[in-house]
Amino acid sequence: MTPRPLTVGFDLDMTLIDSRPGIHATYVALAERTGTFIDADLAVTRLGPPLAEELVHWFPAERIAEVGDLYRAMYPETAIVATPAMPGAREAIAAVREAGGKSVVVTAKYEPNAKLHLSHLGIVPDAVVGGLWAEQKAVALREHAAGAYVGDHVGDVRGARKAGALSVAVATGPCDAEELRAAGADVVLADLTELPAWLARYREDGYREDGYRKDGYREDGYREDGYREDASRA
Repeated sequence: MTPRPLTVGFDLDMTLIDSRPGIHATYVALAERTGTFIDADLAVTRLGPPLAEELVHWFPAERIAEVGDLYRAMYPETAIVATPAMPGAREAIAAVREAGGKSVVVTAKYEPNAKLHLSHLGIVPDAVVGGLWAEQKAVALREHAAGAYVGDHVGDVRGARKAGALSVAVATGPCDAEELRAAGADVVLADLTELPAWLARYREDGYREDGYRKDGYREDGYREDGYREDASRA
């Protein structure tokens, strides 16, 4: 198999950035603007899915598009400055670049707002693709030939597996390590501070650029055809 250049995909919210403060502030402002109760504390505990999936808890279906547009318009003023980088975020992107690879951010967030976050924080990936959630992320991951995808949500795990990429999960979002493993993550890290060391092992221990070891097995011991190293079937 001809190896591809190293490309690592990253989720944004709760993977590269701690978006809870900014999103909380935006929901508070949105509630004030619309005169509608929104439990912002609750909303920030279930980040990951598209905005519309949260708005349906607070607004009738016929208002979701309108309110979603308003939220996205308010977001730059209320959320960007309030949102910090996650620990290790800049170093993770730098580690990929230092390994001769490229990084692509693939997120469900509205793409212009995603780019504002990254620019404000000085995080510079090679590409940013917004508006994709869960299995939809596979489209961008395949387009950019990503061999691994790093994310905090089970939806990110599903997207990586749909794309045929190694799923590298970080337990920094709403899904804990056990839940991420149960969803099929190949690797689970505590946070992005562990990614540079993992990436060094990934590069040194004989992994192909599609996320499989050169003997045809993934990190979890399964081959491309679904068999484990001990010959048992998945």
